[in-house]
Amino acid sequence: MSMFFPYFPFLKRLPKGCLTVVWLSWILAIEPIPVLSQTHPVPYLNLDPGLEGWVEETLQSMDLEERISQLIMIPVYSNKGPVHVDSVSNLVKRYKVGGMIFFQGGPVRQAHMINRFQRESKVPLMISIDGEWGLAMRLDSTLRFPYQMALGAIRDDSLIYEMGRQVAKHTRRAGLHVNFAPVVDINNNPANPVIGFRSFGEDKERVARKALAYMRGMQDEQVLASAKHFPGHGDTNVDSHYGLPVIHFSKQRLQELELYPFSQLMQAGLGSVMVAHMHIPVLDSTPNLASTLSPTVVTDLLKKEMNYEGLVFTDALNMQGVAKYYEPGVVDVKALLAGNDMLLNTMNVPATIREVKKALEAGQIAPEEIDARVRKVLRAKAWLGLSSWQPVEVTSLIDDLKTPSARHLSRELAASSLTLLKNDENILPLAGLGTYRTASLSMGVSHETAFQRGLARYQAMDHFYLPFEAGLADINRLIRDLSLYDRIIVGVHGISLRAGNDRFGITPEMNLILKQLNQDKEVVVSVFGNVYALNELVDLPNASAVVAAYQETEDTQDLVSQMIFGGIGANGTLPVRVSAVFPLGAGLELSGGSRVAYGLPESIGVPSDQLAGIDSLVHLAIREGATPGAQVLVAKEGKVFFHRAYGHHGFDSLQKVSLDDLYDLASITKISTALAAFMHLKGEGKFDENRQLGEYLPMAKGSNKETLVYKDILTHQSGLTAWISFWQETQRKNGKFKWYTFKQDSSGRFPMKVANHLYIHRKYTDKIYRKIMDSGIKPDQGYVYSDLSFILAPKVVEHISKTDFVSYIRQNIYNPLGAQGLTFNPYERFPLSQVVPTEYDSLFRRQQLHGTVHDEGAAMLGGISGHAGLFGSANELSKLMHLYLYDGVYGGETLIQNGVVHRFSACVYCEQGINYRALGFDRPNRPGDPNGNAAPSAPATSFGHSGFTGTYTWIDLENDLVYIFLSNRVNPTRENRKLYQLNIRTGILEVVYEALKANGLYESGHKKP
Repeated sequence: MSMFFPYFPFLKRLPKGCLTVVWLSWILAIEPIPVLSQTHPVPYLNLDPGLEGWVEETLQSMDLEERISQLIMIPVYSNKGPVHVDSVSNLVKRYKVGGMIFFQGGPVRQAHMINRFQRESKVPLMISIDGEWGLAMRLDSTLRFPYQMALGAIRDDSLIYEMGRQVAKHTRRAGLHVNFAPVVDINNNPANPVIGFRSFGEDKERVARKALAYMRGMQDEQVLASAKHFPGHGDTNVDSHYGLPVIHFSKQRLQELELYPFSQLMQAGLGSVMVAHMHIPVLDSTPNLASTLSPTVVTDLLKKEMNYEGLVFTDALNMQGVAKYYEPGVVDVKALLAGNDMLLNTMNVPATIREVKKALEAGQIAPEEIDARVRKVLRAKAWLGLSSWQPVEVTSLIDDLKTPSARHLSRELAASSLTLLKNDENILPLAGLGTYRTASLSMGVSHETAFQRGLARYQAMDHFYLPFEAGLADINRLIRDLSLYDRIIVGVHGISLRAGNDRFGITPEMNLILKQLNQDKEVVVSVFGNVYALNELVDLPNASAVVAAYQETEDTQDLVSQMIFGGIGANGTLPVRVSAVFPLGAGLELSGGSRVAYGLPESIGVPSDQLAGIDSLVHLAIREGATPGAQVLVAKEGKVFFHRAYGHHGFDSLQKVSLDDLYDLASITKISTALAAFMHLKGEGKFDENRQLGEYLPMAKGSNKETLVYKDILTHQSGLTAWISFWQETQRKNGKFKWYTFKQDSSGRFPMKVANHLYIHRKYTDKIYRKIMDSGIKPDQGYVYSDLSFILAPKVVEHISKTDFVSYIRQNIYNPLGAQGLTFNPYERFPLSQVVPTEYDSLFRRQQLHGTVHDEGAAMLGGISGHAGLFGSANELSKLMHLYLYDGVYGGETLIQNGVVHRFSACVYCEQGINYRALGFDRPNRPGDPNGNAAPSAPATSFGHSGFTGTYTWIDLENDLVYIFLSNRVNPTRENRKLYQLNIRTGILEVVYEALKANGLYESGHKKP
């Protein structure tokens, strides 16, 4: 029988002969609830002797009023002014309250308040917060984790455990000790106005598992969890903040359902429970008596029948579920008499102390009982480390509460929650990007959403909107506009979080347009918000694909856009029943990885701070005048983990570089246009690098270039002249253009734009080709980098394919990739504000080059050539580079026959020691040399290309890596060579390699293309 002494101290005081009688009487007197009682002690019930000594010493140092005050937690706001702060300070100093709960405010302001109050307090304060989805539930400038309903959709509970740990770390860092979470209410009432999205779902087992993971995570990091709202607030239609819900369940129903998660957590050592304000006649029929104030609920059910010995908190005592029936002070003492340990949100501290003393004098509660509860509070404080309290360090507090690792975890949780409910004919991930005309429609907003911005990374599309205030005319116009598209991606936004009278914000107009679209189009619908809203979208079951996303954060919208295009997968399941069509547990699995995903460095196992060197190098380049701005993109294993824009369009420009700005790619054009076409033709059996130029280009027949072998041409050792200054032949000695070359205005004779107000004669391209054909050949000169063959490449492609060069690469490569942003002559398709300017050309075009190609030869060919002329952003270029990385496959489509890219990217003459290049691609010329053309750590098998304007791209098969650096270092002049001198481009890639090495992720020398 002695085994029960720690749980029932009064047994020690009874004569030995009475123990059996008392024990049997106790068993017979109680109708046991058929749920398992706690078998593991709460964490603070097994303190070491030193801490137990502190508990007793502290208890003995307090008088009666101070002991009563230890059971009081007052509300505090860090967004209120000095009057509020001073009033709280007075309560701490004068009445020595035991704790406080912080509501709205900010972490730094709150930290200063905590430090002040703790210093003023005789006994360290137990400080709490409602942080169900992290501190962001109450505090600005902090990280928000997903709602519990989203967590309920996750299959992997270990992620929720990690979230619990991270939330606890933030809680401790902010100077807090108790997090009133998790919510363990089983939400089986869609009309519940207060729980809903705050619940893990409607299945008791699921709720218990998720809650247990969350609780363990927090308590493993020494933050007290609190399961709420006992005995279960999930099936109510009244918000206890505004009224008293009445629960008409049977006791058996409570035992089998609502109490189950509480019981499971208690067995695992739950630190505390919060009691709800509900009227439950089957347990206590006293009229208008909330469960918080009922001894039958708190003492008999919770503490005795369920044998719970942890701390018991009331829900806030200023909520109308209790406050409308009892005055402050009175409501507090009733809560204490009911059996609660801590009185939350005591609104009148002196009145509460006074009323408790009255209860003591009346014999309603014994001093020993007060001491027992205070001792429990002090034990919890000791376990929380308050016996040796340290001030909150304010320095770096904001950064510590928003670490990249925590943000990555939040994104992982959101991604794991995404629930694919419908996927007719496996429409997701979307395919046929070069075939289907696609548009996006955001319902519930009138502006571009994060969802639409995410979609646009994968495919260029037009965006449309249906705001809440849209009328019939707006709908008709929208339906007419959308009739031009085959596929519509719909995002439903602005959904109400809580159940009410507005059908979760779903309007008749939304239902009308969705029904119309479903009739003849592929429609993909993503619902961002309360999952019960799906039932209000009447025609939703007829959509081609349906995604439940649970919340409307930017991260969630971003992740859904990735899932739709195959960047990530989906495996969430519905935690509640939405309808007969979308039942509890519904959720299809979808694989990801067919296109690139976007995330943080932590997504590949690299801490973000280890890549700080990238920022440093780009800022150095800008500061030293090497380039006015840049874009940097790095991806590993198909995950873009670094993607940033820096600086401005020009040194004198106020326009900042954005991620979708287009740069002149210069010689990267070679591997992105001509070489792409050659490799595609190679896969079709129409091009062979071992054949001669004359076989593919009629104009070469009879010339000294007819017998040049393409293998030699593409490795730049065929003897071709390096370059020809075509533009200089258009000028007279006085600097003016010859009359038959250029005109200021376009006409039938001068149709091709070279630059603003500069158009070239329609037959001048023939002269350029003749000039190349007439140029000399030096077969013995060895490796000499030459543009000439790539200038001829479009003609070769057109001769072989019988298709216009631009159309060929768009139809066969760019459009299927979704890389419509790779373009010649961007002024024709994009606003100039999106195009980064290059040089001020003072010799030839005599103007600032903006929207037209920098290279003179390409400009004289109308901006279209195989050696220069292509524009694009880092993101658009990365799609093509990933196609190369994965040997011709991207988005589930084989665009270049397997083996071709690997063959073209392999070194051709390395074994003979002739040169280091591949077929068209550049490769490390001096592997390991910091002054080489590649990063020192770049494997010898890696490949890529650079561009004269300050661009660079590199592909590493060993490390599954794509790197892109875009800049306009020629702005304002090409004479600026600082970018090369500082080794910025390869230096950035080396930073990446060093980070990979530091985390055991670097490979070298094992794969061969």
